[in-house]
Amino acid sequence: MQVNELTEITRVLQTAISPVAMISGIGLLVLAMTNRFAHTTDRTRQLAKQSKTVSAEENEHLSSQIRILYYRLRIQLLAISLALASLFFVSLLITALFGIYLFNINLHGLVIALFVLSLLSLVLSLSFFIRDMTLSLRALKDELRDHI
Repeated sequence: MQVNELTEITRVLQTAISPVAMISGIGLLVLAMTNRFAHTTDRTRQLAKQSKTVSAEENEHLSSQIRILYYRLRIQLLAISLALASLFFVSLLITALFGIYLFNINLHGLVIALFVLSLLSLVLSLSFFIRDMTLSLRALKDELRDHI
């Protein structure tokens, strides 16, 4: 292997490493989101089970909480889906970078588009994640109204 080839391969690998770091970071974010989703799901099931054994007045209160939790679950699912879409776009980006090198084809516009789509998906995902946390805090505030 000649020095020029080694230098070129090294440059391509360095270019591909940055998006791989992005995959790692987004993966940790998805892990946190899915843990939150699992906890919210478990809490919803607990309240649904509990609602079958309480008085009508308490059941109304539990039903309100269940509706809020279900709405939050839908937001969490959207946030997770957008984060996974961002991962998908980054993976395609890495593939396109190697395609440029291996097949010597011009995919620069595709690389830019994939990068923008990845960041846009990530920003939207984080926005929905923040929305979920805001709803969670608001629901807790309503629950603790008599104590605050």
